[in-house]
Amino acid sequence: MLYKNVCIESFGYKLPGNIITSLSLEERLAPVYDKLNLAFGRLEMMTGIRERQFWNDGTPPSWASTTAAEKAIANSEIEKEDIECLLHTSLSRDFLEPATAFLVHDSLGLPPTATIFDISNACLGFVNGMVTLANMIELGQVKAGIVVASESSRHITDTTIDEILQDPNMTRAKLKASFATLTLGSGAVAAVLTHSSLSKSSHKLLGGVIRTASQHSGLCRIEDDTYFFNPNSRPTMRTDSQGILINGLLLAEETWKALRKELGWHNSDVDKVFCHQVSVVHQELLFDTLRLGDSKGFSTVEYLGNIGAVSLPITLAIAIDEGHLNSGDKIAMLGIGSGLSCIMLGVKW
Repeated sequence: MLYKNVCIESFGYKLPGNIITSLSLEERLAPVYDKLNLAFGRLEMMTGIRERQFWNDGTPPSWASTTAAEKAIANSEIEKEDIECLLHTSLSRDFLEPATAFLVHDSLGLPPTATIFDISNACLGFVNGMVTLANMIELGQVKAGIVVASESSRHITDTTIDEILQDPNMTRAKLKASFATLTLGSGAVAAVLTHSSLSKSSHKLLGGVIRTASQHSGLCRIEDDTYFFNPNSRPTMRTDSQGILINGLLLAEETWKALRKELGWHNSDVDKVFCHQVSVVHQELLFDTLRLGDSKGFSTVEYLGNIGAVSLPITLAIAIDEGHLNSGDKIAMLGIGSGLSCIMLGVKW
């Protein structure tokens, strides 16, 4: 897919502010660590994640998404009455029905004519939302829209720790299957996309490609039909981390090859790379597999953890705030989610 008329106008984001260290999570697991003869520091050693942030108890995803969206709209200088689409794209949501997009739409005071709905696709949801909105803009259905997401991981982390402590038959293998949950963080992000005729930034979304390997849909599962914000649910996630890593890298390599062909890029053409933030190990192996220089990357996973659908876009948003991007930079956005599915986008900043 190629775009001629789509611009990424602005980002906005919100972080919870409550810092939770990896060591503090391990200290809660001290009885299990003692039983299995494990040393503290294992979580950070295996993932490179020293801390993440959690929202205050009772913070609904819609509030965090609205806060990030307000910032993105202010940064875009687009009037609210000109925003014709809102997509809420995270796994975390306020409840099953109606879509969380409705709460954010109401809180923002967007026009009643705007198209609004939720998109949920694990860690790839936000990038799916960008593609969906970009397609609408390119087809002339809307001229401006916003993609939002907010992930909340406190509840699923607490539930996972409780289950580990209560399991009398806990083993190293079972603990390892739960480790991915302990890497999760929280945060919110939003992006305003516009038709080029409205854009003041001229940050062009050039196009992208999609590849899916659905035969690997069993590698990461949250079995219960629930949502992270429900205080009465007990969501747990089981992840084959090694299987995700191996097959994810194979899918990423195939998708990267397709993106370069679609955009006519060579590796040397790419100035900056932003990927879904899972762990330091994942990032290093991804860059090695795609033969991209580490200097082109930008990492937040060490202090934010894996924020699901928020991870990739909030990393890009933070890089923008810190002056990491230059006008004319060619940017690769590398998104991947359990399932497995991969979307890679090219941007000219």
